[in-house]
Amino acid sequence: MIRARGIEKRYGRRRALVPVDLDVPRDGFLVVTGANGSGKTTLLRLLAGLAVPTRGSLDVGVNRARLGFLGHEPLVYRELTGLENLDLFGRLYRVPEHRERIGMLLERFGLWDVRNERVSAYSRGMTQRLALCRVLLHDPELLVLDEPHTALDEQGAGLLDRALDELVGSRTFVVSTHEPRRVERLATARLVLG
Repeated sequence: MIRARGIEKRYGRRRALVPVDLDVPRDGFLVVTGANGSGKTTLLRLLAGLAVPTRGSLDVGVNRARLGFLGHEPLVYRELTGLENLDLFGRLYRVPEHRERIGMLLERFGLWDVRNERVSAYSRGMTQRLALCRVLLHDPELLVLDEPHTALDEQGAGLLDRALDELVGSRTFVVSTHEPRRVERLATARLVLG
């Protein structure tokens, strides 16, 4: 699914990512760890097609419409309700029967009761849960998740862990984390940056 040879990223003279080689097979699960500033987020942005490597070759074998990306920003609209956000993304991704899928995801991530509240009234953890719903809504083949457990309480982290358990082996994952213990059991490969 993903093949990278010597990819690196520079911003002027500043190196954001040292050269990296990696292979992630279809349905594999790569865990990326490293200290702050080691290039984890930069690597994930390259894999998601949000940045271009300065050097090296990168082949991601999936159409960008089949990719789900969760970054540090939740990428949801704060003035819309949770339901309106997911309805918008469902229409943008042309998800068949998206209303049913939205209902299922809101239930799974414990947001059904607040679906009609504006996201601006959500806690940071609730917003992260909604962002996870957004990422999973179109049933992507490749999930690129940057610190997905950020801001989640134990209940929210448990909900995410269960969702990952259900999807592992049927999707390709690249997950960066400062909490490798949460995803180590799922990993088929590991990459330590820095």
